[in-house]
Amino acid sequence: MKSSSATKLSEIKREWHLVDVNEKILGRVATEIALLLMGKSKANFVKNLDCGDYVVVVNAKKIKVTGNKETQKKYFRHSGYPGGFKAEAFDKLLERKPEEIIIHAVSGMLPQTRLKAQMLKRLHVFAGEEHKFADKFKVEAK
Repeated sequence: MKSSSATKLSEIKREWHLVDVNEKILGRVATEIALLLMGKSKANFVKNLDCGDYVVVVNAKKIKVTGNKETQKKYFRHSGYPGGFKAEAFDKLLERKPEEIIIHAVSGMLPQTRLKAQMLKRLHVFAGEEHKFADKFKVEAK
């Protein structure tokens, strides 16, 4: 197999991937998703272009973590105002907004460059089984 690098954005062909995270470990799934978003598995991958694919993640509320992380892992944010520091445990965030857990994990595994925001725009996370991109995954009967 001969590899060639894409020199223009018009040469990049993007595919759609459906990832079901039902009963899967957060970190292991996040690395797979990050690799798809970066496009590292493609033969024409280059670091300075956004070569990745679209990723749709379903069943985010059924994600698992190992050990005691369910109660001990904390997510932090700050509003920017004095006293605006908030900390929330994994299990509470899983009940309130399960999509944010996967987005946060994948975001930390993407390169810290200007391309990161473009890659994250192609990540679509849904708490349940239903999603609005069903037409992208239709299998045509022959």
